[in-house]
Amino acid sequence: MQRLLLPPLKALMGSRNVGLLGPRVASRTQCGGSYVSRPPLRPGQYSTIPEVALQSGKGTVSLPSRAAERAVGRWLLVCSGTVAGAVILGGVTRLTESGLSMVDWHLIKEMKPPTSQEEWEAEFQKYQQFPEFKILNHDMTLAEFKFIWYMEYSHRMWGRAVGLAYILPAAYFWRKGWLSRGMKGRVLALCGLVCFQINLLVCGLKGLLGWYMVKSGLEEKPESYDIPRVSQYRLAAHLGSALVLYCASLWTSLSLLLPQHKLPESRQLLRLRRFAGGTAGLVFLTALSGAFVAGLDAGLVYNSFPKMGDSWIPEDLLTFSPALKNVFENPTMVQFDHRLLGIASVTAITVLYFMSRRIPLPRRTKTAAATLLALAYAQVVLGISTLLMYVPTPLAATHQSGSLALLSGALWLMNELRRVPK
Repeated sequence: MQRLLLPPLKALMGSRNVGLLGPRVASRTQCGGSYVSRPPLRPGQYSTIPEVALQSGKGTVSLPSRAAERAVGRWLLVCSGTVAGAVILGGVTRLTESGLSMVDWHLIKEMKPPTSQEEWEAEFQKYQQFPEFKILNHDMTLAEFKFIWYMEYSHRMWGRAVGLAYILPAAYFWRKGWLSRGMKGRVLALCGLVCFQINLLVCGLKGLLGWYMVKSGLEEKPESYDIPRVSQYRLAAHLGSALVLYCASLWTSLSLLLPQHKLPESRQLLRLRRFAGGTAGLVFLTALSGAFVAGLDAGLVYNSFPKMGDSWIPEDLLTFSPALKNVFENPTMVQFDHRLLGIASVTAITVLYFMSRRIPLPRRTKTAAATLLALAYAQVVLGISTLLMYVPTPLAATHQSGSLALLSGALWLMNELRRVPK
């Protein structure tokens, strides 16, 4: 034990830049011939926090605090990327109408895909018992079924990978002591949310929510001959929980990785900070409304812009009763709302950009504002093009990905403007 501990401790004690490890009492420092008292550090606070911290009672030296923060920040950045991949893959699965191809849910059993002809035939026969095959795909071949089955299978397996990307490194960092008390709470919340997103049987519940969504499209509706589809409410809940997980992970990673600016507090900065938060909320709401557009195939109702057909406000906007039902179940109203939210978002981002130009801000913050503006107008072009071209899958998938990029830009700018804690 002495051989292990003495050399590192001697090296640390001999360094000019590293003080004695351990809490120090009040000391005096000479300054211009006089001595200035230095207040004692609080219990548990070390004089070498930026350099190293000795874990009391464990006899091991942890990573430098800044290095540990960067490691955790990079991990959460990778995790947010995996969530973004799941959202994009889920959008493509929905656009290719593959989401109802797997008609049951098993945590372990379904991880192994069919390999023999007999197994594929059995899986196809299960699919043939449900409304999507009977109404929409009654002439589907086995080869076509394999394509949509693999689309849904890849989405489910990606979801499992997301869960592992969060839970396993979180346990490792926790065990190593690289998480502060506040970060432990955040990591627990993120892991709880990812369990809500992926259905690890013992941990809980997003795959459970995902299966709850898929199940809505498998239910028999004898009174309806409409195309089978998942409930737009459940689709929105599934997407919404994924977006919350993505935003929380990205925000935490940016907070750990990007040095915080010490901006001079002013009324203009406070107004800009509040407006940036409201704009980010508007972008989030616009992205979430896309779930209702996808769930109701509302993008195929009026394929013209800026008017909807021959009028600015279509006649069938309020055909359902009560009126509130139109907001969530009338495809015309859902597309109309998505248009309004998109226009409001790009308008707010434009105003936000010009507000930021009137305040002296660091270069990185100005870059974030300009990037957000460019992403907003690119997303508008993608959305209009998708509408006018009757929602082709590649373009629609790019538009859905653009919503994540736009949300990321809004979070980046908010993070740049965050208040420095005192």
